[in-house]
Amino acid sequence: MRGRRKPPPAPLPQRAGIDAVRVRLPEDPEGAWRCVGEHLVERFGGAIGAARVAEMLDEGRFVGADGVAVRGGEPYAAGRCLWFHRDFVPEEPVPFPVRVVYRDERLVVADKPHFLATMPRGRHITETAVARLRRELELPALQPAHRLDRLTAGLVLFVVRPEDRGAYQTLFRDRLVRKEYEALAPYDPDLALPRTVRSRIVKERGVLAAREEAGEANSESRIELVERRGALGRYRLLPATGRTHQLRVHMNALGLPIVHDPLYPVVEEEGAADDFSRPLQLLARVLEFTDPVGGEPRRFESGRRLSAWPDR
Repeated sequence: MRGRRKPPPAPLPQRAGIDAVRVRLPEDPEGAWRCVGEHLVERFGGAIGAARVAEMLDEGRFVGADGVAVRGGEPYAAGRCLWFHRDFVPEEPVPFPVRVVYRDERLVVADKPHFLATMPRGRHITETAVARLRRELELPALQPAHRLDRLTAGLVLFVVRPEDRGAYQTLFRDRLVRKEYEALAPYDPDLALPRTVRSRIVKERGVLAAREEAGEANSESRIELVERRGALGRYRLLPATGRTHQLRVHMNALGLPIVHDPLYPVVEEEGAADDFSRPLQLLARVLEFTDPVGGEPRRFESGRRLSAWPDR
């Protein structure tokens, strides 16, 4: 079987740490598109409007592989690649820094703050950890090896060289990374800990909260109580799997919803998840693995502290 052909390099530099979008013109056996502009209007007009597509063409926003602006009236040619930068909607800046805890020629390990998405998705594009680090470290090829939920703070592993990314992604896919989290939640003297929680978690597209349902378990977490101060406990969470919102779901199922969680047990009103004064008290504290490229043991620890833990 032939391998997939590597796409040509983008002729446009990144903008605000974000790659240009590549568009490959599809086959057109029925001759539906006489020119490039007709196809682009049909392809993007529903999202941004035909008039805006025409404006972008007039502004020279679409370019070919040679970096030269493409005009709407150019003949349609199936298989041709075009590039353009999206219009970025203004985003509210996340007022906390991304700290770098380790950097070498292969890896960057970042200590992500609460509220900052790992990678572009939905309405969070330029205000993401990968976009910030690309700009701040001048590493345009930087890519995350895994994802950390936007509301969770802590360690994220980034790969410097594209050719190394697959090896590090495989570590996470094959569960060869030991991940340790810390959470603050209510203390329940009647709950026996430590314990391992296994359940079937389902997360539907477009639904904010995940849910547990009957059936074969697809998630597993070990929950340990580290310390108690008054009505609050500090917990060590050791996930064996990586389902969406897994630790939050499992803690809530035990009757220990994580402090300031806007989804569990109750989905709060819109905007609650972006209250910078109430960060979710969940932290990805430790990443530990054997490096798949160099073979050396790696262990990284977050320097962050959860803000709701009371002082003695």
